Amino acid sequence: MADWRYEEHLRTPVGRGDLPRGGHDGVAGGAACGDLVRLVVAVDGDRIGGAGFVAEGCGALTVCGSVACELLDGASVREAASISVERLADGVGGLHPGKRHAAELVADALHRALGTAVARDGAPGGGAARGTLVAMSGGVDSAVAALKAGPDAVAVTLELWRDPENDAESSCCSHSAVRRARDLAHRMGMPHLTLDLRDAFRAGVVEPWIADHREGLTPNPCVRCNGDVRLDALLDLADRIGCATLTTGHYARTTDDGLLRLAVDPGKDQAYMLSGLRPASIARLRFPLGGLRKPQVREIAEQADLPVAHAPDSQDLCFLAGTGHSRFLARHGDLGDRPGPVRDAETGETVGEHRGAHLYTLGQRRGLGVAAGEPRYVVDTDVASNVVTIGRRERLLSDRVVLRDLVLHREPWRVDGVKLRYRQQPRSARLVEAPEPGELGRGTVVLAEPLLRAAPGQTAMLLDGDVVLGSGTLA
Repeated sequence: MADWRYEEHLRTPVGRGDLPRGGHDGVAGGAACGDLVRLVVAVDGDRIGGAGFVAEGCGALTVCGSVACELLDGASVREAASISVERLADGVGGLHPGKRHAAELVADALHRALGTAVARDGAPGGGAARGTLVAMSGGVDSAVAALKAGPDAVAVTLELWRDPENDAESSCCSHSAVRRARDLAHRMGMPHLTLDLRDAFRAGVVEPWIADHREGLTPNPCVRCNGDVRLDALLDLADRIGCATLTTGHYARTTDDGLLRLAVDPGKDQAYMLSGLRPASIARLRFPLGGLRKPQVREIAEQADLPVAHAPDSQDLCFLAGTGHSRFLARHGDLGDRPGPVRDAETGETVGEHRGAHLYTLGQRRGLGVAAGEPRYVVDTDVASNVVTIGRRERLLSDRVVLRDLVLHREPWRVDGVKLRYRQQPRSARLVEAPEPGELGRGTVVLAEPLLRAAPGQTAMLLDGDVVLGSGTLA
């Protein structure tokens, strides 16, 4: 470590206490670790308009905050987004491993402040938009999408949820996931922004998810998140940083006229989760993985020596991440266990006890706690009376699906298929009642063959072959 540089920044810190007016905060650390840094960044168009910080704790935190302000002076937004933990450490000739945490905290604060500043005040400089904004989660799919993004790409990671009970390593939107994604982007030579959408995510995704459970529905929070929270915010950020398009690691494809298409790999296809997007948004999206299968993606990552080449796929809702469905509802929605009767649809008799009708979904077979000679399924839930009714499989079969909040992007007569569950393949169907394209309304889908009914609150994706024509919610 070059002691003279370290001592110089410690003795006369650049930007300490000099917080720019109208700037935006990024805070990292806290009482748990004894170190706290607040870094404030102001953006003027596509350049940094000012930066300052305050720090409490070890001297290394002050040193790294000073280095950050020195690097930010006169920088463009993209140059600022390229400031990594390594660059902060290099600013003093290197840091002892015991002091590296200071550079990590300052990097956290810097990129939070920068992301907020750009999202609220940023504006592209002169000239045409260039490059693409790449949404990175820290996993293999978004990393390979970033590899294929081309020159002038800028990475961004969303911080959507923070809960001490979550398993941060398995969440794609936690603080530790943001760090992994940022480090990976910088390793790949890309600028990186952190966008804090925790308030919008809670209001637009988590609270409606809890409210739907309170009403006895089985919601699809990922469809709501992609349609109303994440991608709109990312497209706005792309505009502000001067990127023409948005690239993600979703397994999906697009048509030339702004519609979604199913991915080549049916087992990984994610068009269902994106089916609530508007054509105007879809036209600006790029899905480099839509024509690939998962083993190919891992092979590309391995050949590029990416450390996430064999990272496991996320398996749960990002805000659950190891917390558990029922425990989350109890902690965040005051929807704890409410024991009630399980009744047999054939006899009307009480045959068991459940933990709360809001914890069960139509078609559920496991976890009923009822011994029977043949399989029993949940055929109805009534949260008002707190009754769960079970019955034979035949009671769930239906060839008609009623939809609410249906939006079509093309004429109803084009619909020839529907997908009612994420893990289910599309089924032949036709639309016999629907609103005009672009309007919100109700509709009725008639299936070619009866299927097990999907739960109210789930999403129905409507198809013309492999092209997504619209979506609605099961009534």
